[in-house]
Amino acid sequence: MSEQPRKQRRSQEERSASMRRKLLDATVDCLIEHGYSGTTTTRVADRAGVTRGAQVHHFHTKAELVIAAVRHLAERRSVLDAEQIERLRRAPDKIDAGLDLLWSVHQGPVFAATMELWTAARTDPELRAQLNQIEPAVTASIVERGSAIFPSFAEHTSFRHWVYTAMDTIRGLLVAEFIDADERRLQQRWQRAKGHLRLAAEALAVEIGATS
Repeated sequence: MSEQPRKQRRSQEERSASMRRKLLDATVDCLIEHGYSGTTTTRVADRAGVTRGAQVHHFHTKAELVIAAVRHLAERRSVLDAEQIERLRRAPDKIDAGLDLLWSVHQGPVFAATMELWTAARTDPELRAQLNQIEPAVTASIVERGSAIFPSFAEHTSFRHWVYTAMDTIRGLLVAEFIDADERRLQQRWQRAKGHLRLAAEALAVEIGATS
């Protein structure tokens, strides 16, 4: 008899977690489709296929919902499995593979939603404060991936700075895409930028006496 309440509680926790994930995924979808200003709690509830009451039960305000979505997006952006890391470590050209990895993690709907939040944070102090807490952890996760691919570089501050510069370059290219959505030109710009980043990586290898 004593086991039944515990099973019921676990089931309720699972249902609650499932509902939260559904609402957070719907928030991300709304950010992509409607932008930050067009992401409303009513629209999120409709997108998630839940009642407004169910949404309010989990997130009372848009601010609560968006802040939770910030963390949800950060978790999704930080995912990279061990198999992919190992494949990149075995790549014949690890610099090229590493740069393509950085490019790939900044693509797709998850990053598009993130950029909506970054833009909105310029005039929203509460959102900006949340992003300032979370983004360093995402960046650290990306640097950690790079360290796993280039273990001989890992302990050098210059390597982290190179990763930061590569990410800044990629994000700048993607912001420019807002006004010029031509995919062919974007790829040309990336290949040009990648060539310069590659030269910097090769110079760094010489500077620290490391092998890629």
